[in-house]
Amino acid sequence: MSPYKPPVQDGMFLLRDFLRAHEDWSSWSKIDGLDVSLAEAVLEQAGQLAADVMDPLSQSGDEEGARWENGSVFAPSGYPEAFSTLVQGGWIGLGGDPKFGGQGLPMTLGVLVDEYFFAANTTLWLYGSLTIGAAHCLRVHGEDWIKDTYLPNMYSGKWTGAMALTESHAGTDLGMLRTAAVPAPDGTYRLNGTKIFITSGEHDLAENIVHLVLARLLDAPEGVKGISLFMVPKYLVNDDGSLGERNGFSSISIEKKMGIHGSATSTIAYEDAKAHLIGEPNQGLMCMFTMMNTARLSVGIQGLGLGDKAYQLASEYVKERLQGRSPTGPVNTDGPADPIIEHPDIRRTMLTQRAYNEGGRAFSVFVAHQIDRSWHCEKQEDREQAQRFVELLTPIVKAFLTDRAFDSAVLAQNCFGGHGYIRETGIEQVVRDARIAQIYEGTNGIQALDLVKRKVVPNDGLVVTEFVEYIKQSMVASPYTPDVHRACDLWTEITREICSKSSNSLEFAAGAAVDYLDLCGHIIYGWLWARMQATEYLGNDKQMLADFYWAKLMPKIDSLAKSIQSGAETLMEPESSWF
Repeated sequence: MSPYKPPVQDGMFLLRDFLRAHEDWSSWSKIDGLDVSLAEAVLEQAGQLAADVMDPLSQSGDEEGARWENGSVFAPSGYPEAFSTLVQGGWIGLGGDPKFGGQGLPMTLGVLVDEYFFAANTTLWLYGSLTIGAAHCLRVHGEDWIKDTYLPNMYSGKWTGAMALTESHAGTDLGMLRTAAVPAPDGTYRLNGTKIFITSGEHDLAENIVHLVLARLLDAPEGVKGISLFMVPKYLVNDDGSLGERNGFSSISIEKKMGIHGSATSTIAYEDAKAHLIGEPNQGLMCMFTMMNTARLSVGIQGLGLGDKAYQLASEYVKERLQGRSPTGPVNTDGPADPIIEHPDIRRTMLTQRAYNEGGRAFSVFVAHQIDRSWHCEKQEDREQAQRFVELLTPIVKAFLTDRAFDSAVLAQNCFGGHGYIRETGIEQVVRDARIAQIYEGTNGIQALDLVKRKVVPNDGLVVTEFVEYIKQSMVASPYTPDVHRACDLWTEITREICSKSSNSLEFAAGAAVDYLDLCGHIIYGWLWARMQATEYLGNDKQMLADFYWAKLMPKIDSLAKSIQSGAETLMEPESSWF
């Protein structure tokens, strides 16, 4: 299997030339001393770590998998040493609050590091990425003593994090959860219940694991309005910060999964587990969304990394594999056949992967920059606008990036032909690993419903209108500027139609949700490609990819619009018993 090559220079193009993010960094008081040179050094070091330490363990970790023994869970061979390297390098605390030992670097830099780590070894970095999300939730909603005690250890990687939401009978419908929390005399709580699909809930890579658990107080209202959030450490923490006795929860099994075998996914049983309330009673879902939204962005980046890894594997193969002749005549005149990259259909698959991957990288960095703006802009109105954009775009990031990543993985596998179905090439692992990103943190269908039902219809599409105007105003001189404006007008028209037809019932919006999210994603990528095409950059690769995207992929928005406008009648016509 070909070694992974981190796309550092493309990341630097996005930071330096496309977004000019360093100009904002220099004006933000909480970002101190970060310039282009330091950003490039960080990416170079992250890329080297990804390529030299993480990537070599990816295939062996998949074949060995995580191991469960009498309640103890062990990561694959080599993972403890590699994770220790991540910890020693301070990579888990890269974006953490400096008051608690984090490095305070912006999200725009962090998402690129995430991409390299997920591409090189998804399952190893899952242990770290969940810690980042849990720490962020505690920083926003935790009491001061919790921040003082837990955040330094989580930023350092000595302790890791996990979130425990799912129960076997409830799935995404969190209002049905049954895990119960009972107040204790000392002001803490005792949790009882069972959670499934808990990534990194138990493992041997850290000395403590901090669970964030959704549970229901005994007098809580029914449904999602009665959910509270609790912090449940694996080992209780003494007043002096040292670890005390084992808490009342354990892994009773780990899942046998289609992919991401090196990631330990546990069923966790809580039995009188000592817990601390995070936030206010019955406000747990709001608190957990702080972590869930971070996780959804992270999962989108996970998909992006795997999509690029798939492309890199295919890129090596299609230039070496000899088969057939180019339709324009022999290219490899001294050999028995031409490399398959000379065939138009192989070029179609490779260009499609690259256009979606590089468009996705630009999208992820743009959304990360909006997150940074929501935290650091001096003007309140700028922070509020950025936050509105982040909330609108989060489900699109999660779903569109991971859908396109799986498409890319399958297209790359097709380039290998039969060799793509066997283990030694490595591409079949990428296909299996990429599949989960479309499912967890809310399936992509759920993301589409979240987009239309919570982000678009309730405000009558006003945030979409605001974002569309932002797109139009941001355009620079490009051959595609008129086309971007036409696409934005189509987006506005379809949004208005969904809102107007959803005033009494959400059936139309629900039926259109997946197509609508795809429409949004394709238009956003079209805008980003038009802007990248117009950005001064050495070489013409962005120009070629922009031309390909607009010629071959952007026309999908017209068919998506027609599908949305056709309504939900054909979806709902069959009786349920017919299926």
